[in-house]
Amino acid sequence: MSGSGTTTATRAEYCVVACAEVWRDGGEVLATPMGTVPTIGARLAKLTFSPDLLLTDGEALLIGDVPAVGARAQVVEGWLPYRGHLALVATGRRHVMMGAAQLDRHGNQNISCIGDWARPERQLLGVRGAPVNTLNNPTSYWVPRHSTRVFVERVDMVSGVGYDRAAAAGPSATRYHRIPDVVSDLGVFDFETPDRTMRLRSLHPGVTVEQVTQATGFALTVPDEVPCTREPSAEELRLIREVIDPKGLREREVPTA
Repeated sequence: MSGSGTTTATRAEYCVVACAEVWRDGGEVLATPMGTVPTIGARLAKLTFSPDLLLTDGEALLIGDVPAVGARAQVVEGWLPYRGHLALVATGRRHVMMGAAQLDRHGNQNISCIGDWARPERQLLGVRGAPVNTLNNPTSYWVPRHSTRVFVERVDMVSGVGYDRAAAAGPSATRYHRIPDVVSDLGVFDFETPDRTMRLRSLHPGVTVEQVTQATGFALTVPDEVPCTREPSAEELRLIREVIDPKGLREREVPTA
């Protein structure tokens, strides 16, 4: 996996760049990344091609600088109380990147339980804000371990709403519903198909189409030619390694393949 010049980019760094691209051209919207790699990606986007992106300290402060992951911000631009946060959600001025215990071909997400909800085999986070997120502002997903346990034919419980269920609910559900991207440790996916089912958009270097399809529990739409995920530039690698994540936390979430 070659990076810019003589620098070699790791799989985790390709994932960071893929997550950063989620917020490209987003304008002045609140980025809500969940997970280490998405957090690094949002900060990389802020420092490069999306300078208007709004970031928080992970709690209730809007920050004006871009600290390293785990470090405290030095510039505070404002306070974002819970009520204000909900107002941003309801008006579509936020782009959240959530995780998923399960995802299906239509983009329905489960973070609630595994098995029958009445008597689950495993209790997870609960529905949390997933329905409101998916119906009111763009919601992308990050999956650090791509497998048939996550990418399933049918989710055990719908937490985040997919394209089929939003369509069945009608215009009130589809008006702001959008799932721009799914990024995993194997590639990047979207729903740009006539029936709004998942499509393979790019492969991370070293990954084959066969690897992806074998690790996916449903039939993906696979184009005849699948490009590689965009390569990090030398400046992006410098920012990732020296400014945003000098402790290398990204490599713990996505170990080198």
